[in-house]
Amino acid sequence: MSQNNTTTSFSEQDYTMMALAIKLAKKGQYTTTPNPNVGCVIVKDGAILGQGWHQKSGTGHAEVNALQALSIQQTAGATAYVTLEPCSHYGRTPPCALRLKEAKIKKVIVAMLDPNPLVAGNGIAMLQEAGIEVQIGLLETDARALNPGFLSRMERQQPHVRLKLATSVDGKIALHNGESKWITGPAARADVQRYRALSCAILTTAKTVIRDNARLNVRPEQLNVQYEFTNIVTDIRQPIKIVLDGKNKITPEVASGLALFDCNMAKNQSDNRLTTEDKPQVVLVKSEPHFEQATVDFKEFTNVTIVSSVYNKEKGFCVSDLISHCNQLSINNLWVEAGSQLSASFLQSQVVDELILYMAPIIMGKNAIDCIPLGPFDSMKETKSLNLLDYKMVGDDIRFTYQPINKH
Repeated sequence: MSQNNTTTSFSEQDYTMMALAIKLAKKGQYTTTPNPNVGCVIVKDGAILGQGWHQKSGTGHAEVNALQALSIQQTAGATAYVTLEPCSHYGRTPPCALRLKEAKIKKVIVAMLDPNPLVAGNGIAMLQEAGIEVQIGLLETDARALNPGFLSRMERQQPHVRLKLATSVDGKIALHNGESKWITGPAARADVQRYRALSCAILTTAKTVIRDNARLNVRPEQLNVQYEFTNIVTDIRQPIKIVLDGKNKITPEVASGLALFDCNMAKNQSDNRLTTEDKPQVVLVKSEPHFEQATVDFKEFTNVTIVSSVYNKEKGFCVSDLISHCNQLSINNLWVEAGSQLSASFLQSQVVDELILYMAPIIMGKNAIDCIPLGPFDSMKETKSLNLLDYKMVGDDIRFTYQPINKH
């Protein structure tokens, strides 16, 4: 049966239940990568029988969790509301479409199709072949907003890129001598922790890591997620750290003195909830002349992976090649947190989806370092335009969220 054999008339109850499923899906936003955030609600005769969400890759999907405490007698004839098309393939878990069929679900309302090539309508087809009525498109815009990174990776073969900058009112990111601690206040720095926790990876430069002795980690004491959810998230992930080192500044001797490398384990010592699973904790990106030797030098460093990328002495690393590496690592959401030159390169390459700019109420004055050293431009047509998506006071600072308008 064709997946297009669907209806689009939704009741008030349908909207209410799908909104609940979307709310449930948000509970997995810090833990599910590389899988998407998905929520499910099982309803029969107007009553909610079960609800669930995907909590972590390799564990039960939303539909399975919603059905786990229910008998077939209870679920026979029920309606399932799911924020994403049920999967149809065997991976680390069985197909959710099959589980819905076994539960004798009568109707499935899906917010959106899954663009994953392994699914891509096959889940809908499996349900319809089993005689289950399917409706598609309820609150689709809200459902898409749950998974910007996953959808970007599936539809564009690249992660959703957020570029973070902290600037003064006069657009500076550091004093002339490089000092930048701290431009923004404690509330803004805590807000950054939330974005880090939402990200699969943080990308920065060797210069930043060495100068700040940066851990680039999610600090649980600054990340208060309890107020957002009904249940406390217990497996918040540590993002992968991608460090660009085209000039080979980080040798094993230098790394041994940096906080980023001092633990080198999958679990953060301060809080064993925080994990990167089986992914490398640090991806050290070297230019071709230094790559081969670095693979030998760092072989004793646990969870450090050395990769090579296209590099130019004047322009630095090729951004599109870096994005390709991120896709190979199944990175959904990339958080770029570095200096002015790398920020300018990412904006120039038109890969930035969101510019997160924290503006502090200070003036850093003459000879301070500009936040985005693009140009010089000879006409207004050459300038970079931004679409303001949101702004919010965060302590004494203002957080602006912009969408770059890419001109072709």
